[in-house]
Amino acid sequence: MALFRLGAVGLALLIAACDDTPVTLEISGETMGTTYNITAVAPAGGLDSEALKAAVEATLAQVNASMSNWDPGSEISRFNALRHTEPVPISAGLADVIEAADEIHSRSDGLFDLTLAPLIELWGFGAREAGDPIPSEAEISAALEQVGQSRIITLTRGPDTLQKARPDASIYLAAIGKGHGVDEVAATLRGLGLQDFMVEIGGDLFASGQSPGNEPWRIGIERPDATDRALQEIIELSSQGMATSGDYRNYFEEDGIRYSHIIDANTGRPITHKTASVTVIAETAMLADGWATAMLVLGRERGLEIAEAYDLAVFFISRSDALDDKDFAVTASTRFQALQAEK
Repeated sequence: MALFRLGAVGLALLIAACDDTPVTLEISGETMGTTYNITAVAPAGGLDSEALKAAVEATLAQVNASMSNWDPGSEISRFNALRHTEPVPISAGLADVIEAADEIHSRSDGLFDLTLAPLIELWGFGAREAGDPIPSEAEISAALEQVGQSRIITLTRGPDTLQKARPDASIYLAAIGKGHGVDEVAATLRGLGLQDFMVEIGGDLFASGQSPGNEPWRIGIERPDATDRALQEIIELSSQGMATSGDYRNYFEEDGIRYSHIIDANTGRPITHKTASVTVIAETAMLADGWATAMLVLGRERGLEIAEAYDLAVFFISRSDALDDKDFAVTASTRFQALQAEK
């Protein structure tokens, strides 16, 4: 009887050793003032969740050390603190992000702008209290003097340097930094031998290969309703980045007027058009992140023209004329439609 039991245990161990069923790893945490979530499919007996998290958090620490506007010791914060106009050396990673931002700035009529911090601070998003006054025309005009990516900062590649046109210029990376962080984590996962995974940081994401169960990654696009969390659309994604930018979470109202945190770099004021949400699919999460912000500032009409001109995959959700109306209109660029038709 004892011999039979010993043999059964040995057989069970042998079966377990031969089990090559892939393992689903799921980790999450905090970074960049928000959260991250990662799902990855790993070979059996290989990487575990603890090792994956250690590698991911090391990568995120490097990204933050370069690009965090909230860390006074980061590379970008040190650049912002400079009070001279001489070119300074910067890392290749930061240069890559600035170069991508310059391209989006150029192609978006200048409305995607990394130098908006003076206007963001003036309008008080993130620190505003009820009753704070609306900025005056004089204050907006003064802040606009410090804004203008193409004239305020200059990037030079090889060697990589960054230069201010005025000592008080600053760069705010929130509209593209999370996407870059997603791409860096995705590169880390590939370096670990993973092919099937999804990386998400604060809503920006990159999906590679297939989800657990060998099915396509299916991603929901949220309906831009501040009072309800519901999905407007579900799309399939693989080997692509995706980002959504909306005006329906971060805003304030005063005297019956709604002020969004999305600032128009030309007027110095929050956007006033009816486009409430924009989703962009691109080859990287960084480009999706930057373009989603740019398209929301541009609005559906001009944004769609630019999307068609540059073959961008963009999905617009717009409000009806009544701000409290629950009805929304959707518009997809030709490229966005084609991508979904391929799935």
